[in-house]
Amino acid sequence: SRYYREVLPGEIVKISRYDVQTLDVVPRPEGDPSAFCIFEYVYFARPDSIFEGQMVYSVRKRCGQQLAIEAPVEADLVSTVPESATPAALGYAQKCGLPYVEVLCKNRYVGRTFIQPNMRLRQLGVAKKFGVLSDNFKGKRVVIIDDSIVRGNTISPIIKLLRQSGAKEVHIRVASPPIRFPCYMGINIPTKEELIANRPEFHDLANYIGADSVVYLSVEGLVSSVQESIKARQENENSLKSHKLRVGKIGHCTACLTGEYPVELEW
Repeated sequence: SRYYREVLPGEIVKISRYDVQTLDVVPRPEGDPSAFCIFEYVYFARPDSIFEGQMVYSVRKRCGQQLAIEAPVEADLVSTVPESATPAALGYAQKCGLPYVEVLCKNRYVGRTFIQPNMRLRQLGVAKKFGVLSDNFKGKRVVIIDDSIVRGNTISPIIKLLRQSGAKEVHIRVASPPIRFPCYMGINIPTKEELIANRPEFHDLANYIGADSVVYLSVEGLVSSVQESIKARQENENSLKSHKLRVGKIGHCTACLTGEYPVELEW
């Protein structure tokens, strides 16, 4: 039977028609921890991906649960903008004891909004992109879980749409911390000026996007959600002492959130 696992950081693997061999694991300088991109868990990866021995879906669900601990709100139901933040919304709803209810459905026949030539058309595109399931939330207080708010453009027309369709209150909860810094490690994050977290509007973000309240997950909350099961597994492996390819110290890159880059930047 074949055994599949992740290639470890620094591991050199030879794959031939006969077998898969580890040729070497390049050690880190001075045993530095790894710096796995934390935003892979939040946003980029498919939910069925497995990183560091854990499924991305499960991490996103834990982020939602942690968000419910950090930022609960008096409401009637929890929902999401379909469908990238669904695992986080389910985690939030579960932890709060509120029902998870669909408030929007995706219109399959509309193109991508971000390629529209201007802001006005992008916002119109957003309104056309979703159908409103108004029976599910009329007269109710709705919590919308989003995975990230980068520029703040996409969520505004959605909130407006929900209000026009009868939502009594719309609270936004974001299952990741605000992005404040550019990424120099290959991820195309908008310029510092474009990021809503660096703009003056961020100080009254709820008012700016038309929500009753907005709260982001803390950096510590995200890191603990990501590292919880890695730590548990490492402790288990260390007690067994049989793991040949011992994983080093846990490390994640949070540069886009904290400005702490894992390597010196040379200009």
